[in-house]
Amino acid sequence: MAYIDGFVLAVPTASKDKFIAHANQGNSVFIEQGATRAWECWGDDVPDGKLTDFRRAVQAKQDETVVFSWIEWPDKATRDACFAKMEELAKTDPRMRDNPMPFDGKRMIFGGFVPVVRLGK
Repeated sequence: MAYIDGFVLAVPTASKDKFIAHANQGNSVFIEQGATRAWECWGDDVPDGKLTDFRRAVQAKQDETVVFSWIEWPDKATRDACFAKMEELAKTDPRMRDNPMPFDGKRMIFGGFVPVVRLGK
């Protein structure tokens, strides 16, 4: 069964091109390690909520854009095997080692999810 890693982060709006380059490099490693898809979605219509919202969740500043991302894996075992290799890859693969995050990773929220409903293609 598929497994999904989801992420929400705040990226300096002026660093959009740097973020896209960072994501292309990093996500290529995940694809090589077995991920079936990786999505990076630049915030376009992210409204302020009354109680909570995406911007507050990542403490986005006025000059930052919220990014919603996910990586789809064929199963949790493939994802776990990739994550077990990440420390080594961070040291040996230049796409990871020489690819600093153009955002504050401390404010990123993330988690792993088991799909329970899937409609469409």
